[in-house]
Amino acid sequence: MSAYRDGERVVVLIPDQFSRAEENEWVDRMLARLAAREQRGHRTDNALQARARRLITRYLADFGPAASPVSVRWVDNQNGRWGSCTPADRTIRISNRIQDMPDWVIDYVLMHELAHLLVPNHNGRFWELVGRYPRSERARGYLEGISAAAGLALVED
Repeated sequence: MSAYRDGERVVVLIPDQFSRAEENEWVDRMLARLAAREQRGHRTDNALQARARRLITRYLADFGPAASPVSVRWVDNQNGRWGSCTPADRTIRISNRIQDMPDWVIDYVLMHELAHLLVPNHNGRFWELVGRYPRSERARGYLEGISAAAGLALVED
């Protein structure tokens, strides 16, 4: 179960087999959780850059500066992607649509884009690098579920 904003719309995902009473209870709970997250304030570009540095230190340190982006920032113009990377200028952009998703999902998206600094395509080496993040499969499944539930046609990169 989760709740997130998609533009001006709030999307709440709950199991289909819930009764009407359970549905009402869980929608209220998930809206309250979303409101609490939003009250804590939106995540900043600086915090996102720091998160990327922590992931590099933990999972990509053996690549040295090659794994380090020039910038990592939130953007609001990515409707068909969770994030993007331009290896030529070493910039990473992360869709603000994931700001309210769990930290481990944000970490996965960052790890995916950091891996593109080292491998520009989605070959086996790329997926090996992404797989260094222990929650990669779980996060990828989470994002696929979000995409399916919201009827989004997202591209891999």
